[in-house]
Amino acid sequence: MNFHNFMEKTRVLFVSQEINPFLPESEIASTLRQLIQGIHDSGKEIRVFMPRYGCINERRHQLHEVIRLSGMNLIIDDTDHPLIIKVASIPQIRIQVYFIDNEEYFQRKSVLADNDGNYFEDNDERSIFFARGVLETVKKLGWAPDVIHCHGWMTSMLPLYVRKFYEDDPHFADSKIIFSPYANGFANTLDPKLQQKLRFDEFVDEDTVHLENPTLANVHKMAIQFSDAVAFGSESIDKETEDHIRECGKPTLEYKPEDERVEAFSEFYDQVNEMESALAE
Repeated sequence: MNFHNFMEKTRVLFVSQEINPFLPESEIASTLRQLIQGIHDSGKEIRVFMPRYGCINERRHQLHEVIRLSGMNLIIDDTDHPLIIKVASIPQIRIQVYFIDNEEYFQRKSVLADNDGNYFEDNDERSIFFARGVLETVKKLGWAPDVIHCHGWMTSMLPLYVRKFYEDDPHFADSKIIFSPYANGFANTLDPKLQQKLRFDEFVDEDTVHLENPTLANVHKMAIQFSDAVAFGSESIDKETEDHIRECGKPTLEYKPEDERVEAFSEFYDQVNEMESALAE
């Protein structure tokens, strides 16, 4: 352990498309619930973000708006969208969760698909808004994460934005990014115009080459491209993504069962953070 890490707690930013108890049980929601408690208890400093889907019961979970963090407009595909930040605590562990909200993207009473199982046509824009909203809020908090851990395909835009859009921002200059793909995904593709929309944020097509055909595997590939390491979220993920992980040569944490998960991830965060320190020197 280097002197810096000895003096300061490692700062881990968790970004997830689902977290229990705010959404029903799912692999990703339950994994996050366990990880954020375990990593917090291990002595690391954490911040936690998820989308404020319309099906989350604000009264039951006591969500409230954080006025000082809200009020910014984010431009997605050349259109202004107001950013609203809400916060709630996981009662048993008293850990705060920040929620990214917007009336157009997150008021509907379901998560990523309608009642018939059809995925929303604007999930690509919701993903962009979520990523930008998280990063802008972290900046407003004045908090510089050592490790950013993205869980699920909904977070896949975040590595791209950290590495390209915010590449000169001191909040993220030393951040290392870990991406975790899960078994849950989507059929077909996201909006075929996704690559075109990203040009509004001055991404060149070379950055988003995987999104020429935004299938689940290609969205994962782009997230991995701009991440420093990969950690399996599910024991079994789609074969194309798994093959890509095996071939990409990045540090990889294999799937861990519940009883091994916290310790394995805590060590992995330290390993990835040390990698960053070595590069910085």
